[in-house]
Amino acid sequence: MREECKHFQSRTYKSGEVARFCVLGNAPDQPWSCPENCLTYERRLVDIGWSHGSLVDRPVEPAPPDVPLEERRELLDAASEIVNAVAPELIEERRRQVESGQKGRRRGGKKKKKGS
Repeated sequence: MREECKHFQSRTYKSGEVARFCVLGNAPDQPWSCPENCLTYERRLVDIGWSHGSLVDRPVEPAPPDVPLEERRELLDAASEIVNAVAPELIEERRRQVESGQKGRRRGGKKKKKGS
């Protein structure tokens, strides 16, 4: 992936796993590579409002050499279909929780004090 592109993002999870992706969804072989001559590539000029950690991301593991590009894309498409099939159900479940008063705390949020 072209990490200097303004559409590139990475997230590091508590497990240490790093997700690298194109926010526009234009890298069908992510996290390994961007398309040749990508029409949406734009070099990132500034990092305003970003917080940079002091740790260096682990290098991306090499693409599986024995799996053709088309098969990797099919696998990623199948995974995306699974997520997309479940998402509406999860959104509806969360909506019902919110309506019934089971809001709980939002990630990073603070509980409101009574009377505010």
